[in-house]
Amino acid sequence: MEITKQNIIIRSILAGMFIGLAGIVYLSVENHVIGALLFSFGLLVIVNKGYYLYTGKIGYLLPYSKGYLLIIGLTIIGNIIGIAIIAYLFRVTGITDIIMTGSDLFVLKIEHLWYETLALSIMCGMMMYVAVDSYKNVKNDIAKNVILVFAVMIFILSKFEHSIANMLYFFLNSVYSLKGILYIIIMIFGNAIGAVFLNLLNVKIAK
Repeated sequence: MEITKQNIIIRSILAGMFIGLAGIVYLSVENHVIGALLFSFGLLVIVNKGYYLYTGKIGYLLPYSKGYLLIIGLTIIGNIIGIAIIAYLFRVTGITDIIMTGSDLFVLKIEHLWYETLALSIMCGMMMYVAVDSYKNVKNDIAKNVILVFAVMIFILSKFEHSIANMLYFFLNSVYSLKGILYIIIMIFGNAIGAVFLNLLNVKIAK
């Protein structure tokens, strides 16, 4: 089946929505380990349904393809729309403690120096690549699901920066700053560096 631009956008919006829902449940529980485990539900749905998540797709950018770059661009747009939908829907609920937790979390994230955020984003990109690529290529069903869940838990508990998930906390904040936008962009590039780097190494050792 041919994947159209409309299809990519819809799949990307759905991916953004499920990452948003996963982020909400993470904010809702006090135990960070349980929160990280529950967050992995979002990525499990995405890989099983074939939805398009930027951090799952960007690792395969190289070798460069103009068509794939378009897919990446549409995926980011769709992810932003999907995560914004969940954020604004949740703001309507008036559950202020969770809204404030997400908002405060984003404020803390942009207090890092830019290169610290870049480093944390690169490591998140690496873990996301491990999660998605293992799910695609590991033959054992139990093993690939365990690797995916652990990769998600590791990046969350290590406080690595996931550009799309952090957009939820950005949109939960009622004040949008230029600094916040710039840091999201840094995270997007950092996630790409980590994922592409690991993919290129895998391609090299497979030759």
